Parts: sequence; C-alpha cells; structure tokens
Amino acid sequence: MPNVYIPYLTTVTERRDETADVRTLRLEFQDGAVAEKFAFRAGQFGLYSVFGQGECVFCIASPATRPGAIECSFSYRWGGKVTTALSKLDQGDTVGFRGPFGNCFPLDEMKGKNLVFIGGGIGMAPIRSIFETCLDERADYGDILLLNGARSVADVVYGDKTEEWIARDDISCVKTVDPGGDTPEWDGKVGLIPVVLEQLAPASKNALALVCGPPIMIKFALQSLEKLGFTKNQVITTLENRMKCGVGQCGRCNIGSTYVCKDGPVFRASELDRLPPEF
Repeated sequence: MPNVYIPYLTTVTERRDETADVRTLRLEFQDGAVAEKFAFRAGQFGLYSVFGQGECVFCIASPATRPGAIECSFSYRWGGKVTTALSKLDQGDTVGFRGPFGNCFPLDEMKGKNLVFIGGGIGMAPIRSIFETCLDERADYGDILLLNGARSVADVVYGDKTEEWIARDDISCVKTVDPGGDTPEWDGKVGLIPVVLEQLAPASKNALALVCGPPIMIKFALQSLEKLGFTKNQVITTLENRMKCGVGQCGRCNIGSTYVCKDGPVFRASELDRLPPEF
C-alpha cells in the first residue's frame, strides 16, 4: 500500500486562466504505472504541493470518467503562499499530488434521477467534476440543469465551457451574475443565485440538488431549494474546512467530532444540521 504522505510527481501539461484570479492546471503523472492505475471519484480532493513552498487542498476538478490526468482549479485572489506559487507554474513544471482523499458524490443514487447542479464562483470546480462525469454517462440520468453564478461577468468560472454546455440540447444550462455585475454584452441572467434558482423552479420530484459555493450562497440556496420542495436529504454539498493532512490525523478540519477530510467533504444538508453551530 502506498505511503499516503509521499506525493506523486506530476507535470503541468496545460494551464488555463478561467478568470483574472482563477487558474486551472492540468497535471499528468510522471510515473506511467501510476497514471495507468490512478482512479478517483467525483467529489474527492487532493493535496497539491510546490516543493519548497508547501501544499494546499483543492478538489479534483476534472471528471472521474476521463483517466490519464487530473485538473485542479484554484483561486489566488488572497495571495496565499502556496496558491501564489502554483499560479506562477508553467508547462513542464512539477507539482506534488497526494490523494485522492475523502468521500464522493453518490453516483449510484443519482442514476435515474433529475439533477440540479448549482455552482457559485470557484465552487464550480467540484460541481464541474460531478457534472461532467454525469455528462459523460448522460443516458444514466434524467433531466439535468446547471446554474453557474458569479459576482460579475469577469468572475464567471469555466466561461468557455459554460457556453458549450448552453449549446447542448440534452441539458439546461443557465448563467447568472449578481445585480450590477453585468456588462452590455452579457446575454445571461442578472440576479443572485437563490433568486434565479427560484425563477427556474426545478421540480423536486425524483430529483437531487448538488450545491457548492461561498457559505453565504449555500445558506440561501438551501433555503430556496426548501421553498421548491426539496428535502434536506435531496440536497448535497461539499465543504473545504482547513484540511491539512487528508487522513484525519492533524485535527485541523474537525467540526465537533466530524472530520471533513474523512467524513466528507461531501455532505447532505440533513447532515449539516447535525454539525455544531460553528458551521
């Protein structure tokens, strides 16, 4: 069994600027045997390291149905040491990767159901992983709706991909920006995610909703979903809470007796209700 504290070596083979301060790195494993055997499930996360600078936690943003490489999307808006170092990497540079860790979205339960995906800002990264996993196995699911929201047009994460998703005729994809965040050329909706969600009014029958974004967005999106008839068992989200070791040893990510890295990061809304008030 591999040592979970020793990172795999990966090479940056592509980098894409999603916004002015969100970048996606495509990483390929340097060891061919690792590349061939590596697998993960949508919703899991990893620890990415720049040697000499440290490591930090991000979800795996690429779909689990496309082996051979992984992608991470991260914001370096606040100038953290490791995210700043990651943002300076270019093709050919080496990144350490430990993982995958954590639980995953319940794909087996999702099959045959109508799915509502709701992503806000960089919260689109874990949503993208499960969303594209489902698109790659489109016949296994019912109606699919994606709502991608951002503060402004310039902050829309995966803007190019969103246009591709909008063009598909087998799913519904809606983009929105906060009031005042639009431009004359903007052809999407203008409104906060919970407001637009209620306007779209997806049916709750035989459906699951998957939500990720800033905590305040999640809070009000959950309230909107409840208005639309979704029970808390029908709503699934994912948390990032000061995770460091990935295996429940350092105690950085605990909320009461719950460890986000081991018991999560994917939780149902009903499970969040059982967590201490600090969340």
